[in-house]
Amino acid sequence: MNRLSEKKLFLFDIDGTIAVGDTLFEGSLELLDYIASIGGKAYYITNNSTKSNMDYVTKFKKSFGLDTTEDLFVTSGYMTIQFLKENYWGKKVYVLGTSSFIAELRKNDLTITEVYEEDVACVVVAYDSELNYQKLIEASKILSNMDVPFYGTNPDLCCPIDFGFIPDCGAICEMITHATGKVPTYLGKPNPEVVYLCQKASGFSTEETIVVGDRLYTDIACGINAGVDTCVLFTGEATPEDLTDTPYKPTYAFQNVIELLERAITIR
Repeated sequence: MNRLSEKKLFLFDIDGTIAVGDTLFEGSLELLDYIASIGGKAYYITNNSTKSNMDYVTKFKKSFGLDTTEDLFVTSGYMTIQFLKENYWGKKVYVLGTSSFIAELRKNDLTITEVYEEDVACVVVAYDSELNYQKLIEASKILSNMDVPFYGTNPDLCCPIDFGFIPDCGAICEMITHATGKVPTYLGKPNPEVVYLCQKASGFSTEETIVVGDRLYTDIACGINAGVDTCVLFTGEATPEDLTDTPYKPTYAFQNVIELLERAITIR
């Protein structure tokens, strides 16, 4: 039996996998309908830390016409918030990120600063569409002068957009690493905790779970780290040529969402 027929829990990356910008890829809606028809469930696991879960609910409704709920989204921002609550509650955290991400952290009663302070307990860097050089200076000053942990929300080097790609959190972190010699620990994918969280919430088993994404070193690596099957779609960053020399070999590889849907339906 082809293992794809056993899958009930689909963990989708968003940008570059089922959509780009405000455009839902052809076949995505039909694939989600198929998952519902077999009694399965779809979660959306994204390394985009700029949007809250409620932001995604609104975006999916407005841009894609899809009704969702907050619990179906697990972002690197959410994973970061949970990590900071568990490990840095009541401590001061320097954050390089968008104003909306910082507001979300403060909404969760975390103590956040955006400037160098001597009692900072750690540095957190996120994707930042509002990035300026002063933010890089503040982060570099802390990491150069203080022995504190350095965390990144996600290691993605680039983020898909309608015209191609733009620098993501991993690229920002690399600038800081080159300046300070400090290397971050990443809290989003490929950290397997996101998979475990979705399995616990849904009740589906490892055999019933599949991670679907467009990036090998985050999406596919995340599934591999969690011990579940994976599927790469060549609709974003990864290309078929990348599969010849990567430690992150996916279980399945398809050109697009439509091909994944057709294969899933055919083998049932």
